[in-house]
Amino acid sequence: MTRVAAVILAGGRAERLGGINKALLDIGGRRLVDRALEAVSGCESVLLSVGRGDFDLAGPVHVADLPGDYSGPLAGVAAVVAHLADNPPDFLLSLAVDTPFFPADFLARALHLSTQAPCVLSAYAGQPYPTNALWRFRAIDWLPGEVATGQAPHSLKRLAERIGSIPLDYADRLTEDPFANANTPQELEILRLRASRQP
Repeated sequence: MTRVAAVILAGGRAERLGGINKALLDIGGRRLVDRALEAVSGCESVLLSVGRGDFDLAGPVHVADLPGDYSGPLAGVAAVVAHLADNPPDFLLSLAVDTPFFPADFLARALHLSTQAPCVLSAYAGQPYPTNALWRFRAIDWLPGEVATGQAPHSLKRLAERIGSIPLDYADRLTEDPFANANTPQELEILRLRASRQP
């Protein structure tokens, strides 16, 4: 049986949104973190990457970034890889917390494609979203060590390029981008309007 762990990447500083905790923002009557937890509910274990801080949320295990100069989503993935090292899964699914319309079938489709590359990247109309991806665990188990020595790539995009990836593009299935996220007040408002149109 294939074992899949998930990490919800929720350690960003949200500077363009005034430094608020994006995970706790309301979209369509539900917090972003609750939407993310539902999206990864089929995984064997779920971890919450909290960066250099933390926040009060019952349920998933909170994982802080490793010591060093790395930050952002890459640091979150590296910390979770280190956390899981003693009982490694076959795959790690990463999901940005501010992706409220993440497709329910992404994991199943990505697992099907995973025989072709160590990483399956989400994409829409040719635009990749490296924070939302399925990673073969043994292909990135070296990441915490290279973070410690300062030799790791500094982004998930570079990590995917290094190990090899294949896109999973939803443009042929959906009319709206399911990986759209909220980095600015304008993007946040667009997501809220979109949620209000859904049944």
